[in-house]
Amino acid sequence: MNEIRAWLYVGKYRETLDPYLLGLNQIDAMLQLAEAVKQPGIASLYLPVEDGEPLPFDLLRQGVDFVLHEKRHEHTTLIACGTGQSRSVAFAIAALKEAEDLPLITAWREVKQRHPDALPHMALWESLCAYYGDPIPFMQILGTP
Repeated sequence: MNEIRAWLYVGKYRETLDPYLLGLNQIDAMLQLAEAVKQPGIASLYLPVEDGEPLPFDLLRQGVDFVLHEKRHEHTTLIACGTGQSRSVAFAIAALKEAEDLPLITAWREVKQRHPDALPHMALWESLCAYYGDPIPFMQILGTP
């Protein structure tokens, strides 16, 4: 599990199954992109997002709205997908962009700095670029430190 901000974590599906780890990181909410997992006392939203496929804009909006709603209520949210590297990262980039009014590439760099293994699939990155009207070639993020 990687802390992106005090209110935003990115992680793996298996971490959603560990109540001790969730408690240790004070997780109040989970946006789940691999499988639905219920944990007592933790708000959750499951969205059926496939890795390697374009991100449906309605699901992107639902996920980001969920994370921002939780942030407004001062809740810490974990965004989790299978390995915590692609789908969850795409949603974290979008949430950070909107919460902090950052350019898309800056939000990507912020996530990458705190989660070195982060790399959204090209189709997910292109979906973010299309949604936000900010066409940044995928090759540009590959060289981002």
